[in-house]
Amino acid sequence: MNQLLKPVLLICVCLFALTGQAIADSLSDAKRAYHAKDFAKAAKLYRPLANQGNAYAQLNLGVMYDNGQGVPQDYKEAVKWFRLAAEQGNADAQFNLGVMHGRGEGVRQDYKEAVKWYQLAAKQGNASAQFYLGVMHDNGQGVPQDYKEAVKWYQLAAKQGNAYAQLNLGMMYDNGQGVPQDYKQAVKWLRLAAEQGDAKAQANLGAKYDKGQGVPQDYARAYMWVNIAAVNGPASELKKMTASYRDSIAKKMSAQQIAKAQQLARKCTAKKFKGC
Repeated sequence: MNQLLKPVLLICVCLFALTGQAIADSLSDAKRAYHAKDFAKAAKLYRPLANQGNAYAQLNLGVMYDNGQGVPQDYKEAVKWFRLAAEQGNADAQFNLGVMHGRGEGVRQDYKEAVKWYQLAAKQGNASAQFYLGVMHDNGQGVPQDYKEAVKWYQLAAKQGNAYAQLNLGMMYDNGQGVPQDYKQAVKWLRLAAEQGDAKAQANLGAKYDKGQGVPQDYARAYMWVNIAAVNGPASELKKMTASYRDSIAKKMSAQQIAKAQQLARKCTAKKFKGC
């Protein structure tokens, strides 16, 4: 009896292997189509895989409905596919589902439900979810306001290189929220975010040089960072504020110092903000 079963089992294993390879090939084709911006083809390839229960395909089909890529934008459909992948434990889908609940897109806005999905993704090491969970504790959305808990999640995301978390962690140290006030730690985290091009971090790092907090007072460095934020930041109220702040720093400087600061800003930008 055992001898008869063995060949059957071997045949089944081969069939499963072929099926697995076919799925992998289809996923690769879908990824290539997506990166080539052939969104209609990508959606067509992801759909049968998503219907078969492939979590990665479900996640990506959800993203396409969320963005209206290759399919009409439909937040409810996005939520449907994110949920199917999230319930299989896909951390990116759990994070995305949390975002949809937090924004009220495709579902009723529900901060508690958002926190639930952020927590599941954050515990799997998803840096974006860790950052968002920090924000929820920072603002008291879906959970009681708790700066210490916010710092905990910001730290986890910041250590993974999340620039938004690095900025927020720097500001927590700057303001002494959830941690003892520590300007040196504030500068450390603001610098890491600034080096990634975050305009808010750049402006706040400039303020540290302006005030001599955590670093020696240096108007040239202050002007440099605030000027970089004013030039490279998004067109918004922040851009106006940083330009105004830069001009206020300039009033403390000589024409020669301003010229030096502008040169430093050009060099720093050329180095993509590293080592400035």
